[in-house]
Amino acid sequence: MKKLVFLLAGFFSVFPVVAQKKNFTYKFYGFVRGDLFYNTRANMAPVDGNFYLYPLDKKPDADGKDLNGTPNGSFYTFTSRLGLDATGPNIGTARTSAKVEMDFGGFSGNTTVLRIRQAYVALDWDKSNVTIGQTWHPLFGAVFPDILNLSTGAPFQPFNREPQIRYQYKAGKIKLTASALWQLQYLSSGPNGMSEEYIKNSCIPEFYIGADFAPGNGWLAGAGVHMISLKPRTSTVWNDKTYKVNERMTTYSYEAHLKYTGQNYTFAAKSLMASCLDHTALLGGYGISSINPDNGEQEYTPFRHSTSWVNFTYGTKWKTHFFAGYTKNLGTTESLVSDTKYGMGLDIDQLFSANLAFSYNLPHWQMGLEYMPTTAWYGKTDKENGKVTDTHSVTNHRILGLVMYYF
Repeated sequence: MKKLVFLLAGFFSVFPVVAQKKNFTYKFYGFVRGDLFYNTRANMAPVDGNFYLYPLDKKPDADGKDLNGTPNGSFYTFTSRLGLDATGPNIGTARTSAKVEMDFGGFSGNTTVLRIRQAYVALDWDKSNVTIGQTWHPLFGAVFPDILNLSTGAPFQPFNREPQIRYQYKAGKIKLTASALWQLQYLSSGPNGMSEEYIKNSCIPEFYIGADFAPGNGWLAGAGVHMISLKPRTSTVWNDKTYKVNERMTTYSYEAHLKYTGQNYTFAAKSLMASCLDHTALLGGYGISSINPDNGEQEYTPFRHSTSWVNFTYGTKWKTHFFAGYTKNLGTTESLVSDTKYGMGLDIDQLFSANLAFSYNLPHWQMGLEYMPTTAWYGKTDKENGKVTDTHSVTNHRILGLVMYYF
């Protein structure tokens, strides 16, 4: 931590000299954030419990007592954020800019470390722009829930930042988006766990194409298509021999979103037919549909999930937030030949969450309290269609207190 303090001190002491470069402007921003939370049971919650997703299934001990039925809670400030927006001299008719944004939400052993959230350069013309670097995944988009929880609606709302090349074009009230994306911090699942290697060995990035329509009067609507193509393995051991294999799993996802912004209230909603989007903090993944008896080469089938959410807020200084999300496992397109599955939450048939929050907002300040019950229906996977049967429900109650100071 001392090294980090000296690093930041040196950065700020040197930066005023750098800031004197001609035709450059700089703007610092960020916030200090504190999260105090309590859960009634164990949960799938990365970032040391701060990024809350859903309750874990029952885990009986020798006496039948649920090992996951233990309350937990803590207080953290490591999601505090620091960012820099910079503009530079034009390149031809293109306006140039860059962003670097970081927080302390990376983990190494038992301590937090500085991590990059966003880092990109942009070229902006009147009707089009190009972004190169790491920023928000287009499935996160311009429509996302306004709630207090750090997960921002996940696992119903996609949450992901990836290195990408993005092109946007504005034609009147319509904005078109095309992106090619690679994985870095948010990773797909596979035989070696969560790893970058599946998209790297694929040599095919993720692709997204979408459109937004803003007719005015506070309305925004849009839709998009996403493709991902993974290579789970390049070799396999079969009958005590090692073989080179050529495996690929390619699938598509579809999303639609809507938002209305009134004078002191907002309504937003999004729905997805999601396939293998576990790297965006959604339930999803894939299974094995066939195995070659000669060399063990496998073919794969994706799990399909229907997921939707709605969000309503009212007020400005005193603000009420309501959120509800629902996900349904629709199974696989082909039957499964193995119990092995890669992904997140594939033994969940349905997931439902509600969220009620109140916040007090002042210039540079936000304080709030949030209650969030979440129920997951766990069961067994039917190999014939990939659906989850013989379900039982598990519920977690989460209470969150939040304080933020913006600068």
